[in-house]
Amino acid sequence: MHQSDEPRFVQLLSDVMAYYGKDASPFMMDVWLDACKNVEFEQVAKAINAHVKDAERGQFAPKVADIARLLVGTTTDKAALAWGKVLGAMGSVGAYQDVCFDEPAIHAAIVDCGGWTKMCRTDLNELSYLQHRFCNAYKAYVGREVFEYPRQLAGDRGSDALYAKRGLPPPRPVLVGNPEQAKRVLALGGAGGPQITFNNVVDVLAIPVHREAA
Repeated sequence: MHQSDEPRFVQLLSDVMAYYGKDASPFMMDVWLDACKNVEFEQVAKAINAHVKDAERGQFAPKVADIARLLVGTTTDKAALAWGKVLGAMGSVGAYQDVCFDEPAIHAAIVDCGGWTKMCRTDLNELSYLQHRFCNAYKAYVGREVFEYPRQLAGDRGSDALYAKRGLPPPRPVLVGNPEQAKRVLALGGAGGPQITFNNVVDVLAIPVHREAA
């Protein structure tokens, strides 16, 4: 949740608690803000609305655990969407080009799965396992407040030194997903791999943009 969303969240929670005849104390607000800091405001608001409308659980004021239960499905949905984005790029961009997605968690999860080139060359009969592994890693990174990730994912091309030797600039990565968000990932990412691994949890304007088929 962005810091700019906190006033909206506080107001929403105050209104919900008032609906149940409860006071929203500063301590309770701090607990909720800390618990929801890694979740988008819209997702939390949707989960709270679903709780209120629940015929059984909605009789009582929501607790953090109630919303966390509802958000598990949201995280799973996001992982599935991220996998679809990756799978589409595997087929249309391929292993021979560098790539930059629009989410840091996608980069970190791909590194945990062996890297971009290895994923692109996965046998069809192993895709189901790869999807499972990627989605678990993605959800683990999304749940972390801070982690390191590579700015771009290397394809199977010549090294930058080889291009420099020939007096050529290295090829720019293909941007996948939202172009502006992908540029931000490219600008803020590091040179190496992620800080945690799957085993433990689990001039930019000219860059080509890959758009998924509708």
